[in-house]
Parts: sequence; C-alpha cells; structure tokens
Amino acid sequence: MLEIEGEHPDKLLHRATTEAIIGAAFEVHRELGYGFLERVYQRALQVELLRRSATAEIEKRIQVHYKGAVVGDYDADVLVDGCVIVEIKVAPQYDRRDEAQLLNELKATGLKVGMLLNFGRANSNTNAWSSESAFHPCSSVAEK
Repeated sequence: MLEIEGEHPDKLLHRATTEAIIGAAFEVHRELGYGFLERVYQRALQVELLRRSATAEIEKRIQVHYKGAVVGDYDADVLVDGCVIVEIKVAPQYDRRDEAQLLNELKATGLKVGMLLNFGRANSNTNAWSSESAFHPCSSVAEK
C-alpha cells in the first residue's frame, strides 16, 4: 500500500481515499503514459478507482450559491468516495488558475480535500490541497 509521508500522517483527512487516488494515478500513468486528452485520463482513473473499491463520479456538477441563488457551476473532473475532488490536467506544468479552480470547487461544495493530478509529462505529478489551509501541497510524487 502507498504510504503518504509526513509529520502526522494519521491525522490527514480522508487518508485512505487520497492514498487510493495516488495509487490509481500511478497505475494509470504507468499504463497510458502521457499525451492523451484529459477525458481519457478521467475515465481511466475512474476505472482504476472502481477496481480498488472506491466510488468515482466523473464530471460531477457543482453549483455555486450566493444568498440562496445559484450563480454558477463547475464540473469537477472526478469526485471520489463523495469526499475528495480530483482535477486532472494534461499540460506540461500547473498553472495558478488550476489551483484556484480546485480551491473554488472545494469552497462551493464545503468539501475539505482536493487533488490536482497532472498526466501531461513523462513523470506524473500529484498535489493535494485542504480547503482549510489554502494552497498546501502535501504530496508531490514522481514515477521512478
């Protein structure tokens, strides 16, 4: 099983789910490599997470409310186990807008944990955020 290193790993929110996501992302990257469209990685990640007994909803609609009115919406790439939003990217590197998108999705849903997965390079890259700590990469991984 993949272990997340850190000072207090037992206190990480949704640890089992985030470990499953990271493991699934490595497997997808190992099998497919890089160069496909985002949608291909979404579906492959969903297949791999389902194989690992997780729930994985793709293109999950998120509504943004303001004073009781719906004022916008997002489609989260993957919602895993109903508690972790995963955004998938295929660009060579992250953009601050990608981070902002994920943080806004967390804010709109009230969920606490989100992950940004980048399949756009030879080594996969994963960062996780908690909505309570703004931008806080707690995991960066590269295939060895």
